[in-house]
Amino acid sequence: MNAQDHKRTMEMVFAELANGNGRPFVDAMRDDFAWTISGQGPWARTWRDKNAVSADLFRPLFAQFATKYRNTATRFIAEGDTVVVECQGNVVTTRGDRYDNNYCYVCRFAEDGKLIALTEYMDTALAERVLVPPP
Repeated sequence: MNAQDHKRTMEMVFAELANGNGRPFVDAMRDDFAWTISGQGPWARTWRDKNAVSADLFRPLFAQFATKYRNTATRFIAEGDTVVVECQGNVVTTRGDRYDNNYCYVCRFAEDGKLIALTEYMDTALAERVLVPPP
């Protein structure tokens, strides 16, 4: 697979995320996938393997949302095994706060065409102000 194939994968994933469907994102991940949130503070860490990402990052995060989480991409840049996605979330928390964070995802693909790693850059101050961090 080449950079344009990886870019098409992420375009499809984000077309679904914009409608609130995160299943294609999870389906694109390898079992040994790692998700890293960059920066400092309670959100900055790495979750290693698809099951840990789902159970230890996604489950506690999505439990805080009162509305369907949507994420809309504004730009895709692809080179080699990497696709960079600029995007913005759209959701209301169970406490009634808006959590419309801006993100930059650096997504790395394995030779089999599946996601092997993602590094997330976000507004950590917003996350700390509005969300309860994962355990």
